[in-house]
Amino acid sequence: MSQGFQNERQMLILPEGKQKVLLHSCCAPCSGEVMEALQASGIEFSIYFYNPNIHPRTEYDLRKTENIRFAENKGISFIDADYDTDNWFARVKGLEWAPERGERCTRCFDMRFERTALYAYEHGFPLITSCLGISRWKDMDQINGCGNRAASRYPGMTYWTFNWRKKGGSQRMIEISKRENFYQQEYCGCVYSLRDTNRARESRGMKRIRIGEKYYGSSPQASDAL
Repeated sequence: MSQGFQNERQMLILPEGKQKVLLHSCCAPCSGEVMEALQASGIEFSIYFYNPNIHPRTEYDLRKTENIRFAENKGISFIDADYDTDNWFARVKGLEWAPERGERCTRCFDMRFERTALYAYEHGFPLITSCLGISRWKDMDQINGCGNRAASRYPGMTYWTFNWRKKGGSQRMIEISKRENFYQQEYCGCVYSLRDTNRARESRGMKRIRIGEKYYGSSPQASDAL
C-alpha cells in the first residue's frame, strides 16, 4: 500500500459503542480494503460470505476462493454460508428483466442481509455491515435501506452505514486488488446481470464475458472497473 493511501485512511470506530461487527462480503476485490481498514483499526470482525445470487457455480467458486485466500492470509475468521440458489431464484421470480439497481437488486440484498443478520443475532454480533457499497456501480441508499431493514428484525442490532468509498477507499480497493492479483469479475454476479452485460457488449461489437480469465494486475485488458 502506498504511503499516501496509508495516511488518508482513518481509524475506524464502531457506532453506538459496539465491540465487534459481522462483515457481509461479496468478493475479495470489494472487501479487501474494508478488511484491511477494520484490521488496521483493531476492530474485531468476521467475514460472512452468503451470495446465492452469483452464477454460474464456476464464478461463485472463483469469488469465494479469492475471498478465503485473502482472509486466511490476514488471519481473519471466514464464515462460508449456504449456496441456496433455489431460494434466490424464488425470491426474484417475476423480476428477471428488472434493470440493474431496480427491485430485483433490492430483493437480492434483502435476502443476503437477512441471512447475515440472522447469523449475527445467533452468534453475538450486535453490528452488521457490507462491502457492497464500495463499488461505484451500486446504489448506497438502496444497500443501506436493505441493511437497516434486515438489522431491525433483531433487538439491539444495527446496520453500519459507513461509506467505504470515501477518503480514497475506492482507490485503495483497486490498489489492493492489483497487489493481490485478485480475480476480476466483469458483471455484478447473477445470471441476469451476466445476460444483460453480454447483450450490451455484443451491441458494441465486444466479445462476451469469459469467466475465469481476467485478473487485476496481470491481465493486459484488466481495468479499474469496479
